[in-house]
Amino acid sequence: MSVPAAYLTVVLVWATTPIGIALSGATLHPMLAAGLRMLIAAALGLVLVQVLRIPMRWRGVELKSYAWALVGIFGALGLSYMAAQRVPSGLISVFFGLSPMLSAVLAQWLLAEPAMPLYKWGACLLAVAGLLVLFRDDVLLTADMVGGFVMLLVAVLLFSVSAVMVKRTDARLHPLAQTVGSLTLSLPLFALAWWLLDGQMPTLDWASPSPWAVLYLALFGSLLGFVSYYHVLQHLTPTTVALITLITPAFALYLGFWLNDEVLSPALLQGSGLIMMGLAVFFFGGYLRGRRRVVAPL
Repeated sequence: MSVPAAYLTVVLVWATTPIGIALSGATLHPMLAAGLRMLIAAALGLVLVQVLRIPMRWRGVELKSYAWALVGIFGALGLSYMAAQRVPSGLISVFFGLSPMLSAVLAQWLLAEPAMPLYKWGACLLAVAGLLVLFRDDVLLTADMVGGFVMLLVAVLLFSVSAVMVKRTDARLHPLAQTVGSLTLSLPLFALAWWLLDGQMPTLDWASPSPWAVLYLALFGSLLGFVSYYHVLQHLTPTTVALITLITPAFALYLGFWLNDEVLSPALLQGSGLIMMGLAVFFFGGYLRGRRRVVAPL
């Protein structure tokens, strides 16, 4: 796959994943939809691992790495599936755009990385201002939606902790092995969560979008998107890859509007805009500051 094609694939997959999560819960319980997605992706991943002869280890540091990744897969994605039944699907993409900032803050404490420059803290404040605008939106501020907001915030926190701790564990696993191991461990947890929260055997309604959304997310969201992302990460600079988190929220919001009749209130657009502006400053503020230093003497 060419790098431009892989980049476009990641943008499309990340932009469509939130609406896929929302649609997969149309006739299936969210935890069942998430579990089926992980089951299909894990099964296909295990086949790929065997075909490509990638070693899978289930002990020591490898198992620890799977377990930390599980915090993101079961914790973050499970909450995201539940939240998608309460909030506009595009907000999932907007909230997860906060994860690079939160990961950077956590990395200072957990990985002893250097202190962030002032402009990055300013970017974080912009993002917090965006969240405050969202929480003050009269259209969004219902009891169900507040619960969904809280779920998404916890999901982003778990996702960020997971990413930092996987890096700290440094098991040096092949990306596909890491994913397959973590997906496999998540299956009994999703099954238990579904049984406790619902436990009703569903009838797959192929006339509804749910089974198709599950298949799409398993094949594209969990496999093709994953492979494309790591392909892009190997060939492009981190700042170029970071642009994806700026592009996808806008697409995700409008896809929810077009495909799922979700409301795009002025406060929703303003709050999301502030969060994306904060992301832009976070990723590219240092570049702009460097340009000013070069231009200043002239």
